[in-house]
Amino acid sequence: MIELLMKPKHAERRPWEMFFVGLFWASISFLLVTFVFGNDSVLRDGNGLLLVIFTVICCLPFMYYIIKLEEGKDIEISDSGMLIKEHSKAIRALMWMFFGFVIAFSFWYLVLPDVAGENFNFQIKTFCAINSPSSYDYCVEKNGVPVGTGNAAGTGAVLGIFANNIYVLIFTILFSLVFGAGAMFILVWNASVIAAAIGIFAKGSLVNLPLGVLRYMIHGIPEIGAYFIGALAGGIISVAVIRKDLRGEGTWRILQDSLLMIIIAIMVLIVAALMEVYLTPLLF
Repeated sequence: MIELLMKPKHAERRPWEMFFVGLFWASISFLLVTFVFGNDSVLRDGNGLLLVIFTVICCLPFMYYIIKLEEGKDIEISDSGMLIKEHSKAIRALMWMFFGFVIAFSFWYLVLPDVAGENFNFQIKTFCAINSPSSYDYCVEKNGVPVGTGNAAGTGAVLGIFANNIYVLIFTILFSLVFGAGAMFILVWNASVIAAAIGIFAKGSLVNLPLGVLRYMIHGIPEIGAYFIGALAGGIISVAVIRKDLRGEGTWRILQDSLLMIIIAIMVLIVAALMEVYLTPLLF
């Protein structure tokens, strides 16, 4: 029944509607984890992962069908420029959905601060490991999770961020190859980590939510967009194998399209790394 909530063709025509779908799915997952599993003394220790898993379960049908739709375009359209234009419709829809996840997770993080430490326990630990490695224990305790070095700058920081992003991109592509919609786990996980970062930045105030979103979305939009491009590239090949479309003349067309999308994703990640190091610190 969930897959009927939004059909891929309709989402590509009106991608902004996926924002509300993302809000709905993420909110349902958060409330489910809070009021169902939050009372379980054992399962609540894994709330951070359960939050991601339930959101992914809601997303999988839509992700699978949109990848299937895009793979069909590879068979029907031979012009590379037209293909990229068509794929961009799917990317926009997925980005709106991702933005809905971020806003929903951030909102509930700030509205229910008493359970934020439990529901985002793994996300907060990830944030602290990245941003405060030298004071990790203090960071996690300060943000409600029981139990670094300064910000890097310059070329070394760009290379470090880019290397980490490439690492995530590779796993996104591999997840998509193994299971067409499998990359949603990595993408929803990133949405929840970004939401935790926004919640920490906002310091418990909804008034600071827009500023926090802007702080992390400046470089986050191209970065996550690159991951979705990679997920789509891997997913297209995965669906093509399942449908036995990797044969004859269509084989090279599908592989060429996927390779081109991966190259575009890498280029976008370079831009995102430069923005994170040089642009975002100028504004915040």
